Amino acid sequence: MSTAVDSHPSSVAASSVCGPSSDAAAEPVATATAAPAAAALSINVEFSGGLELLFGRQKRLPLSFPASSLPSDGASMRWLIDVLKEKHCQERSELFVAEDSVRPGILVLINDTDWELEDGLEYILKNGDNIVFISTLHGG
Repeated sequence: MSTAVDSHPSSVAASSVCGPSSDAAAEPVATATAAPAAAALSINVEFSGGLELLFGRQKRLPLSFPASSLPSDGASMRWLIDVLKEKHCQERSELFVAEDSVRPGILVLINDTDWELEDGLEYILKNGDNIVFISTLHGG
C-alpha cells in the first residue's frame, strides 16, 4: 500500500526537495515563502517602422520569463535589449543595438510613455508592461 503513495509524483517531488535528513524539513518552508516574491515576468514587446523585419516579421512578441531566469537586481530595459538581441533578433542585430542600448533613431515606449521619462535603460520591468520599439530611420 505504501508503494502507491511512494510512486505518486508529488511524493517523489516532496522527497527530493526535503531530502532524507530531519534538518531539511525546515528548508521547504523557507523556499515556499521565498518563491512568491520572485514571480515570473510576462511582458509584451512590439516592433514597428521596419524593426519587425529583424524579428522574423513579428510585430508583437509576448514574452514570459521564469523567476529563475531573471536577474537578482531586477529585469531592466538594458537586460531586455540584450535578451532581444541574443535570443530573438533573427538578422542584422546591429540595426537594432549599438553597444548596450538601441541604436539612435529607435524610439522606445514603456506603457505608452517615452522611456527617457521612465529611467531608460535602468527601468525595471514589471509584469504586464508593454514595450514598443519604433524605427524612425528609413531608406530613401
